[in-house]
Amino acid sequence: MTEQAKVPAIRFAGFTDPWEQRKLGEIASFSKGSGYSKADIRESGIPLFLYGRMYTQYETRVDSVDTFAAPRPGTLYSKGTEIVVPASGESAEDIARASAITREGIALGGDLNVVYPQRMVTPLFLAYGLSHGSSQKLLAQKAQGKTVVHIHASDLKGLGIAFPDVTEQQAIGTFFSSLDDLITLHQRK
Repeated sequence: MTEQAKVPAIRFAGFTDPWEQRKLGEIASFSKGSGYSKADIRESGIPLFLYGRMYTQYETRVDSVDTFAAPRPGTLYSKGTEIVVPASGESAEDIARASAITREGIALGGDLNVVYPQRMVTPLFLAYGLSHGSSQKLLAQKAQGKTVVHIHASDLKGLGIAFPDVTEQQAIGTFFSSLDDLITLHQRK
């Protein structure tokens, strides 16, 4: 993207408007997942997303989960429009990733930063943007700690995010999502 005009060098056909640059804290609100952990996993119950899944079964788009837990009061459930970023991990590179939760009703476990973007930014586009390129590198730089690294909502709020209009975001998200699906299909063969 050229800095002066804020227009990427390569675009999908039909898109010409400049991209907007804002701090993530200006275009999203934040929360934390509730205290579920691996010890809470059961054969059945409410669907549960734990931060460890981001290291063992990472997906940019999460449509379903295969872990469950008994429901508890105070549980934070997905709305199907949020992004989750691990709050801790073993390395700065591991922690600098995001997943868009696209299904409502999934319990969001502990040690997750939960990001609720405003309507000007689509969750899938934001998850790809946070997990790759310059935003991913900046996020990794914000990780604090030695043995276990942490990222807090305050670190996320200051992150600069470049984004086009929603229609172009949807086209970009769909394109990368179809590439992910194709890669997954070939890995299963």
